[in-house]
Amino acid sequence: MSVSEARDAAMAFRGLQAEPAAVAAVHDRTIPGADGELPIRIFVPGGEGPLPVLTYFHGGGWVIGNLEVADKPCRALAAASGAIVVATQYRMAPETKFPGAVDDCYAALQWVAANAAEFGGDPSRLGVIGDSAGANLAAVVALKARDEGGPRIRAQVLTYPVTDATSDLPSRRENAEGYLLTAGSMDWFWRHYLREPGDGKNPYASPLLAADHSGLPPALVLTMEFDPLRDEGEAYAEKLKAAGVPVTLQRYDGLIHGTYWMTAAIERSGELYRAIAEFVRSELAVQ
Repeated sequence: MSVSEARDAAMAFRGLQAEPAAVAAVHDRTIPGADGELPIRIFVPGGEGPLPVLTYFHGGGWVIGNLEVADKPCRALAAASGAIVVATQYRMAPETKFPGAVDDCYAALQWVAANAAEFGGDPSRLGVIGDSAGANLAAVVALKARDEGGPRIRAQVLTYPVTDATSDLPSRRENAEGYLLTAGSMDWFWRHYLREPGDGKNPYASPLLAADHSGLPPALVLTMEFDPLRDEGEAYAEKLKAAGVPVTLQRYDGLIHGTYWMTAAIERSGELYRAIAEFVRSELAVQ
């Protein structure tokens, strides 16, 4: 597909999503990004504030996806977890190459930390969350915040994360075709995202390759059995564990990449939301 065709096709995920539980309020606004204004959408659940805040980055290989495709999943996440969810639209590839999306997502986290109280959030209880390429960005934002003394992140939720542009682990070959996301699609996404192949070795593109994973926030890593990215997500969880980071790793046998966006089509997608809600409530509880 062309980029425009792929973006149009991604909108079909909206038809595969169940109507989520209601939230108290939804606010659209723009915030300063790394290079211009960024649209965000704030989902506020019911409950007495101040509430924990999750900054969410959508999947789609850094090329496709948007706030509309992620709208129902973010409503479901806010309702299940009791946390405010701030969904961020970052600049997309190939129009903006790496590290543009990273810079935008980090700018969004900084804005959330500085302005959380304005929309009922608690700036001392911040988490980052994403799926697929969005999980890559969440992991990278956590690295960047640690490296640059940025906002304190108390939790990271990584749903079938992309962690290594150079990966040739078994799941990439075992699940190369037939399960929605293909190995060829990942090559296509990486070609659009990176300025040059050498960028794939940059830890802010491939967080698995970071020299040091210590000092990162507690992580929930969710992987799917029939996913080319399964093994690199699990390898990242093991890297975090080896560095002393508290990690909860859950593999969902029988499920595929994209399950998080298909709440009507895949009944078991609710298992992901329940696991995330439990983790968020535990890690971002009042202390």
